[in-house]
Amino acid sequence: MPVALSKRVQKVKPSPTLAVTARAAKLKAEGKDVIGLGAGEPDFDTPVHIADAGVEAIRKGITRYTSVDGTNELKDAIVAKFRRDNELAYERSQIIVSSGAKQTCFNVCAALLDPGDECVIPAPYWVSYPDMVLLADGVPVSVFGGEDQGFKITPAQLDKAISPRTRLLFLNSPSNPTGAAYTRTELQALGKVLARHPKVVIASDEMYEHIYWAKEPFTSFAQANPELFDRTVTINGVSKAYAMTGWRIGYCGGPQELVTAMGTIQGQSTSNASSISQRAATVALNDDQTCVADMNKAFHERHDFVVAGLNAIRGISCRPGAGTFYAFANVEGAIKALGLSDDGAFAEHLLVQGGVAVVPGTGFGAPGHVRLSFACSLKTLGDALARIKRIVEDGPRR
Repeated sequence: MPVALSKRVQKVKPSPTLAVTARAAKLKAEGKDVIGLGAGEPDFDTPVHIADAGVEAIRKGITRYTSVDGTNELKDAIVAKFRRDNELAYERSQIIVSSGAKQTCFNVCAALLDPGDECVIPAPYWVSYPDMVLLADGVPVSVFGGEDQGFKITPAQLDKAISPRTRLLFLNSPSNPTGAAYTRTELQALGKVLARHPKVVIASDEMYEHIYWAKEPFTSFAQANPELFDRTVTINGVSKAYAMTGWRIGYCGGPQELVTAMGTIQGQSTSNASSISQRAATVALNDDQTCVADMNKAFHERHDFVVAGLNAIRGISCRPGAGTFYAFANVEGAIKALGLSDDGAFAEHLLVQGGVAVVPGTGFGAPGHVRLSFACSLKTLGDALARIKRIVEDGPRR
């Protein structure tokens, strides 16, 4: 007799990015020549001084439980980071450290949403936001910011999406999957709308803050809207900027009562993040930041290379981004030329016929697109682009 699963888990689906990565890994293990552009993971090793801090932590016996919400030394480093980089003044009691920013985002949903509460999610969105809301028995409300808007929503769209049931807004800038980033002026315009809705909490996911190359300096949502500081959760982590994905450290600063509730949830689920990883993250945030700038320079170069390469392929167009290590390409013309049904079929065609793994845009709330990660070498990217060009421009297989 099959096990009866909860209605809650039946509402959500597996992460498409993880599914693509697993599929590519399986094909590689079978001996297939596959270039994986699905995973959002830097190809750089964790900088040596940060890795050494982790090794030293093990050797010094820093291998025990910590406080559920993080060590004081890491929370102090996070407080200093927010003040230094974002002009935001948090106290220890307003900080929580989690096992990755994904857990931080989930904790926000679980601590804030009751059944039927709504969460506004600008699309294209990171694939996990809607399902996190569903797992918290909330209702995701998607608002689409199309290519003609630079993949960003307008104040009018936000105002229209907010209802008496709205409790939360997820805002991701720079954006996974598009690389789009809101300017200070645009954030302030959204802030004026939110000022009229005092029950709405803003979860500002700024994970890609330091993978950024727009002319205007990066601006945090709470930095642009200090009057909304008391109901903004500023989310970040060390995974992307410091090439520490496997270390699993995310964090946020926010209203004390909400952060405390998130700690309660975390205390009954995972408890503290790894003590070793927390020590390494402390060093990452406190020490010289040259390594971050060096990796950002490489990502910028790859961005320019990939965007130009995609725009040179018939049937594909791609807007340049302001940050992250993703290109979000419109492949509607290629889908039509190849006689395929949708972006899922296009991604499958690329994988099977060309050995290139990309993520369909439908999972990000943007059908007709695909996301490509350029967190790999220029040589690999050049090979991938050549394969995509050949597959698309050779036409449908007979």
